[in-house]
Amino acid sequence: MQIPAIDAGDPGFVRRTNRAGGLEGGITNGEEIRVRGYMKPISTLRKALESVDINTKEPSLAAFERSDITAVPAAGVIGEAMLAVVLANSMREKFGGDSMDEIGRTFESYKEMLRTY
Repeated sequence: MQIPAIDAGDPGFVRRTNRAGGLEGGITNGEEIRVRGYMKPISTLRKALESVDINTKEPSLAAFERSDITAVPAAGVIGEAMLAVVLANSMREKFGGDSMDEIGRTFESYKEMLRTY
């Protein structure tokens, strides 16, 4: 268990390290949020499946092909986009408002409240 320490430059409580990635027990702790994403390999069969040649209409075997690597760049983009959506939804839920200006004012007010806490 990490014991909170007082940072000389800031009178608030801070952690010595951010090994928790900014989240503790599902709640942010004020540190930088770090996210790691993983994906399992795309399933491929070693044995060709029976298929039909579209041109000749004759039975044939499907070609064996490994294409795992093409999903990795797309998964990164999708993961980043989904993280942005989830964080934006959480911010909207916390700070509410009908416009970005209103959300911004509420957010700045919240930060000031934390500074004076």
